[in-house]
Amino acid sequence: MTKRALVVGYTGIQGHAVAAKLVADGWEVLGLARTPKEQAGVTGIAADLTDPESLRAALDGIAPTHVFLTTWLRMESEAENIRVNAEMLRNLFAALRPANSVEHVALVTGLKHYLGPFEAYGKGQLPKTPFREDQGRLDVENFYYAQEDEVFAAAGADGFTWGVHRPHTVIGKAVGNAMNMGQTLAVYATICRETGRPFRFPGSQVQWDSLTDMTDARQLAAQVAWAATSDDARNEDFNVVNGDVFRWSWMWGRIADWFGLEAEEFDGTERPLEQQMAEDAELWAEIADRHGLAERDLHRLASPWHTDADLGRPIEVVTDMSKSRARGFTGYIATDKAFFDLFETLRADGIIPGA
Repeated sequence: MTKRALVVGYTGIQGHAVAAKLVADGWEVLGLARTPKEQAGVTGIAADLTDPESLRAALDGIAPTHVFLTTWLRMESEAENIRVNAEMLRNLFAALRPANSVEHVALVTGLKHYLGPFEAYGKGQLPKTPFREDQGRLDVENFYYAQEDEVFAAAGADGFTWGVHRPHTVIGKAVGNAMNMGQTLAVYATICRETGRPFRFPGSQVQWDSLTDMTDARQLAAQVAWAATSDDARNEDFNVVNGDVFRWSWMWGRIADWFGLEAEEFDGTERPLEQQMAEDAELWAEIADRHGLAERDLHRLASPWHTDADLGRPIEVVTDMSKSRARGFTGYIATDKAFFDLFETLRADGIIPGA
């Protein structure tokens, strides 16, 4: 029987990688987004998850066997995040319900499950690292929990299985994405190289010195695809990271070397990228014009606020992968290679200039 996937949010970092993996594995793949984009092997569907009527019309006659949820809408407060993002999933499940075709739903959230939402990020009483799935929820409002509850409720009503996947910061390409560290660092390094600015680590002493990890979008996609078809992964939550650990005191130099830069010695002073890059929009447009790059709008490529949130944390963040390893998922990608592969892709696609 043909597996038909509906990847919700397929134009983002996570969704694009999930869709690509499923296409490579021989699935029939449908991609849902407000503004669909061309992707090899993917049939785009234009729909707004906040508009029940348009959503029902767009999904009429669509009967996916598997649904992959890789999108969310950021609002001004966590209360609004909860309201809007929960409503989006309710609308989606209501639109899919008449076909009665869904066998499995995969929800991608993240480590804010353990760290708390942006309003309380890395504050208060947090679980010990490495983060493990059995540590449960924090006693704070969190839209990730609301998303999970919508999936659990729909699974109970409609009879499908589910999986929850929690990546750390995701490395991957996505123009216009609001949370994109790899692409942000590529743009920042390019600006430093073009202008002669020092390549300065923007974060905290804790992040500079501590062990941490990250998630390549391809690693996330591989775990999501595995869990969707594995009997040992039904109705489970899984952390997903690359499988290695590193310190930014090492990785910063690796990234600098790739761009032909010398990393400035970190002196313990936080210099957030949001401040460093605050006046760089016009500069980036000039760089793009000079090199004939594909995107002149700095704000569609870089998300300094998000990178600052990660690199400025006052706590160590390490993620345990034992649960999915024990059930058969053995994927691994070295994180420096994940960055370098992304940088090569950005260069090949004309997002950043050549060497």
